[in-house]
Order: sequence, then structure tokens, then C-alpha cells
Amino acid sequence: MVRDGYFYALGLLAVAGLLWWFTGSMGIAVIPVLLALFFLWFFRDPSRRIPTGPGILVSPADGKVTEADWIETPDGSQLRLSIFLSVFNVHVNRSPMDGTVTQVNHKNGMYLNAMRADSNVLNEQNVVVLKNDRCTIQIKQITGLLARRIVCWVKPGDTLQRGQRFGLIKFGSRVDMLIPPDANLKVKRGDHVKGGSTVIAILPQADNPTGIVAE
Repeated sequence: MVRDGYFYALGLLAVAGLLWWFTGSMGIAVIPVLLALFFLWFFRDPSRRIPTGPGILVSPADGKVTEADWIETPDGSQLRLSIFLSVFNVHVNRSPMDGTVTQVNHKNGMYLNAMRADSNVLNEQNVVVLKNDRCTIQIKQITGLLARRIVCWVKPGDTLQRGQRFGLIKFGSRVDMLIPPDANLKVKRGDHVKGGSTVIAILPQADNPTGIVAE
């Protein structure tokens, strides 16, 4: 459980107690109680089995893959993977690989529907750049129509392990990820993924140029 869930739930339970005290009506008091239960459920943070193996990139978020296409960037062609998180998904974000955080850049913006193609440019967002001796990847936390706050627990210089929690987005959102062009993609548009446990791509190693990991 992310601790934010306890804060919301305790506040709502206090409201429920006050409503019951002043009105004597359980019917009115039950509304904030139900909301408190919702927040406890929403901020759940289940344990995940983190895959092991060289070059594996895991999903940074739970949700549905809405885009897996090549795009042109100032650094050349890269593969962009977009994951849409509905209000029913776990909203904790996890590191796709082992690496060092080199940049954390927050940008204010709008709160458009995260399914819109231009939301990755116009919406409020936070970009985390992660680097190791094999590659550099970019993870972008993007707000949505309901999401109003991005939480990031890391700063430049921090090291992350594959599957380690680094932040969350509250109440529906989108996470984009830019990965190297030589990655062997393991998911496609429409797939449902789980943060920290779904293998989304495998990077080729010097002694295994195909990027295929033997079972």
C-alpha cells in the first residue's frame, strides 16, 4: 500500500465520523466510508516477481499498450511505447532496468485525456532518464483527464534496480518509454502489461546479438 492511500482514507473516515456525530445518519456517513475504501484499493502496491536475465526491460507501469511505434528524436530513431493506465490499474511506476538516474525534468501542462496522441506533449509530465553501460532510456509520467498529480521519488544520481518503484501518478494517466532501436520488442498494441513483471523488450548483448534469451 502506498502511504498516500492511508492519508486519504483516514481523512475520509474522520469526515464520516463527524457527519455521523452531527447528523446521526449512517446513510450520509457511509458515503465517505466507501470513498475511503476506494482510496485504500486504488493505492494498492502488490508485490511483483521481477524477471531476471541480461538485457531485459520490464514494463514501467500497469495498463494497456496503446502505442509501440518508431519515432524520430534529436538522438535518432527510437521506439516509443505508450501505456494507458485506467483508474482500475495499479498506479505505482517501476524502473524498467538497472541504471543510474541522470535527469528528472518536470513540466507543467494541461490535463487532456491521456488517450489523445498529443497528451504526451501538452499535458503535465515528468521525465526520468535512466542510464547504464548498455543504453539510455527515457520514462515519461504523463497526467490525464483525472490525474492531477505526478509523484517521483528519485533524483539525479540515484541508482535503481530493475522493477524498483520510483513514483506514481494519481487517478488515471499514461506512461511513455523511449528505448533503443535495436531492442527486441516483446509486446504489441493492445497488450495488457504489469509494471515490474512484464518483459516488454530485450536488448541484444555483445555475446548474444539476437537478444533472444534461452528458456
